[in-house]
Amino acid sequence: MAVPKFITEETPEVGVDCHQKPAREKERLEMVSSQIEARGVRSQRVLEAMRKVERHRFIPPDGQAFAYRDSPVPIGQGQTISQPYIVGCMTEAIDPQPGDRVLEIGTGSGYQAAVLAEMGSQVFTIEIIPELATSAARLIGELGYDRVHVRQGDGYLGWPDKAPFDKVIVTAAPEEIPTALVQQLRTGGTMVLPVGPQGGVQQLFLLRKTDEGNVRQERVIPVRFVPMVRQ
Repeated sequence: MAVPKFITEETPEVGVDCHQKPAREKERLEMVSSQIEARGVRSQRVLEAMRKVERHRFIPPDGQAFAYRDSPVPIGQGQTISQPYIVGCMTEAIDPQPGDRVLEIGTGSGYQAAVLAEMGSQVFTIEIIPELATSAARLIGELGYDRVHVRQGDGYLGWPDKAPFDKVIVTAAPEEIPTALVQQLRTGGTMVLPVGPQGGVQQLFLLRKTDEGNVRQERVIPVRFVPMVRQ
């Protein structure tokens, strides 16, 4: 399969248990209002999904107090659940629609996959760390997100037997855009991912695959993600 040609464009920066539920719901609504909507995420579908998905359920007990704060939170195995604003920003960027087939690289806790499923997408999510893949699959099942399919494996390879995908979202940072993921994106599809050096500032890119099979790249915002690793 031919390697796609990349065309870069610049864009401006953009700005637990049932007894906990009422208090946590208030925190969740405040999170969406003050951290996500107030900072420029306009998609009502994204905002509504993030109001519904119980973020604290995806965080270990010792970190649940920080579940709705404006920061990443450790989830074990040296990984984090992304800052709420970044989840909202990346989700809005690919604009997932009901029935879309979405490939996610980096399941982590399963939170991003749950947001996508809440929006009606069919999600195929890959996690390289076995313990996280197992725990995320278990939680996603318990919460009833039957549109989410979890696989343990190397995200650089994608999920070729389920391709092509309408959207691709990558929640860990490779140093270069993985060619296999671009090849598994359908014509007209979009991908969002951070790209850059481990431990440094990375760039969030939005990619659009043209009818000619090329890829237009837009720089969105600078970010910091854990590195995308290989098996």
